Amino acid sequence: MIKSGRHRHRHRPYGGHRQAVLLSPVLVTVLITGLAFSTPREIAFSRLLPAAPALAAAMWPVLPTVLLGAFCLLAMLGISFFHSDLGTPYTAAAIAAVTLAAAYASHLRLQREETLFQVRLVADAAQKVLLRPLPRRIQDVEIESLYLAAQEQARIGGDFYEAADTPYGVRLLIGDVRGKGLSAVGAAAAVTNCFRENAYDQPDLTGLVRRLQITMTRYSVAIPADDQPEHFATALIAEIPHGGGNVRILNCGHPPPVFVRSGQVHVLEPSLPSTPLNLAALLGDHYHVDTVSFAPGDQMLLHTDGVTETRDRSGAFFPLSDWMQHHGAASPRGLLDQLHQDLLHYSGGRLDDDIAALAVRCRHTSAQEP
Repeated sequence: MIKSGRHRHRHRPYGGHRQAVLLSPVLVTVLITGLAFSTPREIAFSRLLPAAPALAAAMWPVLPTVLLGAFCLLAMLGISFFHSDLGTPYTAAAIAAVTLAAAYASHLRLQREETLFQVRLVADAAQKVLLRPLPRRIQDVEIESLYLAAQEQARIGGDFYEAADTPYGVRLLIGDVRGKGLSAVGAAAAVTNCFRENAYDQPDLTGLVRRLQITMTRYSVAIPADDQPEHFATALIAEIPHGGGNVRILNCGHPPPVFVRSGQVHVLEPSLPSTPLNLAALLGDHYHVDTVSFAPGDQMLLHTDGVTETRDRSGAFFPLSDWMQHHGAASPRGLLDQLHQDLLHYSGGRLDDDIAALAVRCRHTSAQEP
């Protein structure tokens, strides 16, 4: 399942041949009936007629499946008038038995599909809470987002991001919870909600990340003890003061952001390491904020490790810095759309990890809307 910014690619059942697939039980019935009429009695193609309602159970509702079975039964009776000695009673009994079993299987399939539909509705609602759409612009900062799920049918995962217009400037959060499944989703939701509450009140990034650290620790305590060592998250917080000029970054073990300035690409490695969330008890409570220039026209790409750890068939990692050299001049939306396309192409259409990214650009004063 793929989600890119504010758009999601919907999975189309049976690909682009849905109509042909849905009609396949009818085609099988017509084919078998035609062969049974046109071939010698000894070949006995009519014995394959029970396959048609069995195939219909995989894609049709109950009533059409039963009707197809009845048609197959009538077709078998018609064939018996042209070819005697076909063992018609046995084939008719097989058609009836398979049709009843197929109707029951179709009923169970429809029940499972309804249950899955309801689960997806809940997952979509959860995603809107965890990864709600970000504003396209806050003050003079443009923001675009990208989320790619590793599993095709997945809606949410352990990667997260958020943006807030605070009294201290535009604050951005991106992170990645170790692990997968509902446990990782719960931890990501806890950290994101903590950021939403505290980004407006904490005057400095160090105080904000300490609140995130406490929240992650409390969440870890609330889960089973055997999972606690597995629960930590990397996170990166960026703060762009109103009016721009620079950006302050606190990187807690997260992949470094990539800057594009005047056509040049710079990867901002932290000058001093900061402790990932929920590891303060093991590594100490150490945080360091780096400040770099962020002038109008500059662009910054924040991303999770799913981007740089995407591999091609030979096992080589995605060359993000080199890629940014060629695409860094694009708009934030264009940059992420191209990244989306190139990551899927580079990996052969299959991602091994969830991917989240934020493209942030400082607008020129002349480009601001009234």
